[in-house]
Amino acid sequence: MSLRRPSTWLQGRARVGPESTLPRWGEVGVHGIHRLREWDEVLMVEADGPIEDDVEFVVLPDGTVAGGDPDEAELAAAIPLEPPYRARAVLRRLKLWAVGARRIQVATFSHPGDEIELAVREGETSLLVDGVPRPGGVPELEALLRGDGVVRALRIADDAWEVRVDRL
Repeated sequence: MSLRRPSTWLQGRARVGPESTLPRWGEVGVHGIHRLREWDEVLMVEADGPIEDDVEFVVLPDGTVAGGDPDEAELAAAIPLEPPYRARAVLRRLKLWAVGARRIQVATFSHPGDEIELAVREGETSLLVDGVPRPGGVPELEALLRGDGVVRALRIADDAWEVRVDRL
């Protein structure tokens, strides 16, 4: 029986196998956890679009674009998601837009400020309005929470708010 010599490439290197301690850079898991999905829908749209080449807009539950820009409405009409959603459009070349959209939750209520954060833990309520602590609460947001957690609200337009609920 003759012993085969390892090829030049393998000389001086440990053999790769199940017992090997060499890093396996090509295998899944070595590169970490993938990023969370940012968009629910991504598409290319051919449209005149707004004057800017990078825009964000919100489509309200009734299908209107917050702010009422007709150029943004043209981009929103091409998105196959049911409203409400937030979208970002980036001009890639003349009249060709890359558009990403993600679903959002919208609540309607009247409250001062543009950003609200309401936290409830074991019956204790903490309220921040535009980063400043305030006494009291917001009944509409507390109803969304129904227990311990945090609700963040960002004003879209008038009494329409984008809300995100994180329960504890």
